[in-house]
Amino acid sequence: MRERQHLDDAINGLKRLESQLADNLELIEMGEEEGDGDIIGEAEAALKVLRTEVTRQQIESLLSGEADGNDTYLEVHSGAGGTESQDWANMLLRMYTRWAERHGMKVELLEIHDGEEAGIKSATLLVKGQNAYGWLKTESGVHRLVRISPYDSQARRHTSFSSIWTYPVIDDTIDVEINESDCRIDTYRASGAGGQHINTTDSAVRITHIPTGIVVQCQQERSQHKNKAKAWDMLRARIYEAELKKREEAASEEAASKTEIGWGHQIRSYVLQPYQLVKDLRTGTESTNPQGVLDGDLDDFMEAALAQRVYGGANEVEDLQ
Repeated sequence: MRERQHLDDAINGLKRLESQLADNLELIEMGEEEGDGDIIGEAEAALKVLRTEVTRQQIESLLSGEADGNDTYLEVHSGAGGTESQDWANMLLRMYTRWAERHGMKVELLEIHDGEEAGIKSATLLVKGQNAYGWLKTESGVHRLVRISPYDSQARRHTSFSSIWTYPVIDDTIDVEINESDCRIDTYRASGAGGQHINTTDSAVRITHIPTGIVVQCQQERSQHKNKAKAWDMLRARIYEAELKKREEAASEEAASKTEIGWGHQIRSYVLQPYQLVKDLRTGTESTNPQGVLDGDLDDFMEAALAQRVYGGANEVEDLQ
């Protein structure tokens, strides 16, 4: 039913675009016959808006990967640098939450480890929505921030790093077998502001898959049993994502360019001082409005990165237009 709804939406969207194109072309013909420049101007402005939407739908049509239509987990990890990096990780957590909300997606916070003074050490989100993984998979990698630190009494410029990692939620159509003897399960007390159960019972669960070194953890629920079940789902998703990446690299002659999405390989810089600029180092996409980007305006960066993954090279979105 979900796949059918997705196809219906795609077909209806295409028909709507075709109808709008025909209507505006008729308006231009009418304006030329009547010599009405206002009608022609309005129709041309509408066509420019339509062109932008067509480009976006063309990009969305590229989301044909095995798990692109699935929900996704998104992990944020602060890098070295203490409070400054932990604050940057918290800013990234907010940025992706805002992006998801802008696109009508639901966001659940599965686990979070607060920093000692401010910010967060790590957090895991569950993002639910059509093509959530397809869009957010382009964001995996290291993100760099340059700004005047609010935690530096001498107002010096600091550089901070945090990493993003995304992997798809796997549904009943995907079978991933895990040998429980290959896993170590630890329980610990959930962190948080307090409450009847928080910090009083070992309800949080951490699972380590020994052969791969993959670690997942969940502390969202009060029940250890529920947290354990969600952690198993997360582990299956992580192992599945690792297998997807192996297939992608094996099938692509440009596998070397795709290794940039790992930890230690910077993909984007956010410069707030001494100038205002956000630049994606993979595609060359730039924005001089970093506040807008940090508020969730990420579509241009995602579209360019997605086109690059499909076609190779940089700035493929311009070619699509």
